[in-house]
Amino acid sequence: MTQTERRKFLIRRLIGETPQYRELQIPDEAEEQKLLLRALMNVRPPRPIGEDFLAVQDAYLQTELAAKGVTDIAGLTPVLPGIYLWKGDITTLKCGAIVNAANSGMTGCYVPCHGCIDNAIHTYAGVQLRLACAELMEKQGHEEPAGRAKITLAYNLPCRYVLHTVGPIVRGKVTPQDRELLISCYRSCLELARENGVESVAFCCISTGEFHFPNTLAAEIAVQTVRRYKGDTEVIFNVFKDVDDQIYRQLLV
Repeated sequence: MTQTERRKFLIRRLIGETPQYRELQIPDEAEEQKLLLRALMNVRPPRPIGEDFLAVQDAYLQTELAAKGVTDIAGLTPVLPGIYLWKGDITTLKCGAIVNAANSGMTGCYVPCHGCIDNAIHTYAGVQLRLACAELMEKQGHEEPAGRAKITLAYNLPCRYVLHTVGPIVRGKVTPQDRELLISCYRSCLELARENGVESVAFCCISTGEFHFPNTLAAEIAVQTVRRYKGDTEVIFNVFKDVDDQIYRQLLV
């Protein structure tokens, strides 16, 4: 199959799962097809699907990843011993584990094509990730509290694992509890990485953006906590925005 053939196959299968989508037409343009496929993956509830779908999906996602290019931690230069700063798309980073800034439901973002990291990670990992997260949550029996972390395989991402953590949502002024919960996010991820033999962890900017934690304060907490708890784990601070890149450079370089 070509990428176009794979994409159309996946779209047809996802449309066919839900009666209300069966009148949807597949667009002619490749970029519009990609958006439709992502949207359908985003809204799909966690449930099993056929091995034929997974085989095509995995081939499709791996080919898309190869086109974007993979960045290996082995090719990065640390800014401090065992600490790296890297600006780029975390879904293309090859390391032990990447950290997902999750919500309390822990099964990903259901908003079609949303720009959050949770949406991107679940999109490019494939539908297996949402099901794995749902199984963890079913076993737990309640929503995930802020400050803790869970681990899953990464499926079609170039990293081996995903560490899912729920950061604090800031409403107004940052409180002492907000600070402690953010510290706990970083500490919990590092502890979980050590327990699972993960040698390197890439942290996104947890709780910034839509969770409204001020960027500079969040970065200060991240750097202080990582320095205190990282041990032998290699840590990458992954940033996507120029403002966060500047903040971390001031703190680390």
